[in-house]
Amino acid sequence: MTAVAKVAVVGAGVVGLAAAIQLAKAGVEVDIYERKAELSARGSGISLQGNALRVFDALGAWEDLRAAGYPYEGLTLRAPGPGAVRVAELPEVKTGGPDYPAGMGMARADLTRILFEHATRAGARAHFGAEVTALRHVDDSVTLEVGGDVLGTYDLVIGADGLNSTVRALIGIETRPEPTGMGAWRAFVSRPDEVVHTELYYGGSVYIAGYTPTGENTMYALLVGAAADRFGLTDEEGAQIMINESRAYEGPWNAVRADLQSGSPTNYTWFTKHLVPAPWNRGRTVVIGDAAHSCPPTIAQGAAQGLEDAFVLTELLIQSEHLDQALWDDFHARRLPRAQAVVAASVQLGQWQIDGDQDADAGGLIFGLAHRMAEPA
Repeated sequence: MTAVAKVAVVGAGVVGLAAAIQLAKAGVEVDIYERKAELSARGSGISLQGNALRVFDALGAWEDLRAAGYPYEGLTLRAPGPGAVRVAELPEVKTGGPDYPAGMGMARADLTRILFEHATRAGARAHFGAEVTALRHVDDSVTLEVGGDVLGTYDLVIGADGLNSTVRALIGIETRPEPTGMGAWRAFVSRPDEVVHTELYYGGSVYIAGYTPTGENTMYALLVGAAADRFGLTDEEGAQIMINESRAYEGPWNAVRADLQSGSPTNYTWFTKHLVPAPWNRGRTVVIGDAAHSCPPTIAQGAAQGLEDAFVLTELLIQSEHLDQALWDDFHARRLPRAQAVVAASVQLGQWQIDGDQDADAGGLIFGLAHRMAEPA
């Protein structure tokens, strides 16, 4: 017997779908509410660390995701300037354990599509164009409204609706994402044969330049610089900015610029930071993933932390008979310190870049956190 029999998941992103898969597989009745009219087909690539891959395996989706992505080992650091000299070839900590690669790159749209297929196959029902407008807690249930209409009463509502979470606002949590002062351009481009894992360039015309393979023939390139008002530009305008700001980088960047010149789609975002203090729930409604915490992708742990939120929460719900304070205490004890460590380290690494701190022990911070993430959540 599970602690809940009927659950609403708000948000059809990676984290919400992961929660829906696990609960539906356990026989829980699951409704997914997504305010967009359909699954998003846009977006950049994503880097997934081993602890995210470990969750995918628990979901039963690992084999499908591995086939659609590009698993890799290691990290190359290059220098800006002529020749893109390799500064270091670094091993990566296998945060998922020895059974998984250190990391994997893939297209966000493919990741979402595959998880959605697993969720619906497990029995979850999806409702698109369904923006939640009200939540009412009555005794041991939550009534959910969409557009002013009552659509159902649930044992639990999971808010996995992202940075600008409606659920977070509806339950009165005031913590909001704050800009860190950094922004990133991303673009899908073709993968040169020599790129077999993530490569990063520190310094030059921006803080960080890099790329991660997402498939046999594709990768995504990124440029991280000072946050600027670059929203609403066309793909062509974004591509030209990326071309201009990447001229300090050679090696595979020469091929990246050629693709950008041909018209690759581009995406620009600001980095944010926030961490909702415990508790993440108000009664029988809880926020997880980007609704509960966000950080710059300087350690590529954002998606992994959201997936761990979903996995730990659903594990407790499936193994427990009651949704009581003991369950919430266990959930927060397992998730809050871990998410807090990732947010703090990710923000610190970004701030060192902004400050130009040459003496910072970035490697020590990254590898110390990676060893901590290697321990299951």
